[in-house]
Amino acid sequence: MADAEKIAAEARTEFGKGAARRIRRDNKIPAVIYGHGNEPVHVILPGHQTMMALKHGGANALLALDVDGSEQLALTKDVQIDPIRRVIEHLDFVAVRRGEKVTVDVPVHVTGDAAPDTLVVTENAVVSVEAEATHIPEFFEVSVEGAAIGTQILAKDLDLPSGTTLLADEELLIVNVTEQISAEALEAELEEAEAEAGIEHDVSDEEIADAQEEAKAEDAAQESDSE
Repeated sequence: MADAEKIAAEARTEFGKGAARRIRRDNKIPAVIYGHGNEPVHVILPGHQTMMALKHGGANALLALDVDGSEQLALTKDVQIDPIRRVIEHLDFVAVRRGEKVTVDVPVHVTGDAAPDTLVVTENAVVSVEAEATHIPEFFEVSVEGAAIGTQILAKDLDLPSGTTLLADEELLIVNVTEQISAEALEAELEEAEAEAGIEHDVSDEEIADAQEEAKAEDAAQESDSE
């Protein structure tokens, strides 16, 4: 992980939805820093710089926040994003210190092309590890280049950098390379599963009656339009 990006944070003194909206209108982000037994610290961060820092830092971005002239290392824990505008609405951080060990979930990136007629399934997209706060891996890369059917990559197979300890079960399945299933075989499996579950496709009398009523309504509407 690259050095923590330094960002000047303003102390937040106004709260409530109205104040939060005003902060966002100024292209800034409300945030809270938790941790180390201290009271939560409410701050305001510059929108664009913070967004780029999070983008470059990945899921566990570490920022060096200048709060009232004092630097605080802050590990990103929760990012709230507006579902429509796709902008950051709020951030939660955990205060950390240099050299401190933290527990994080690191994403898995699968690269390469497996052998023909195979299906590569990512069974677990993140892996729990312990690492120094200033040396958190951005991601773990798993190559499936040329992997044959039956290939399985477990947590213990991951290449962990020095200072990083695996916390997940060593036998945790990360990537599974299976035989690619045809559309016909998939349909047959679905039908078999539905049969075992007792799911029937017969149309009920109620569904027939509903369809007849809808047809009558459509016919009446067409007659009305033609008059």
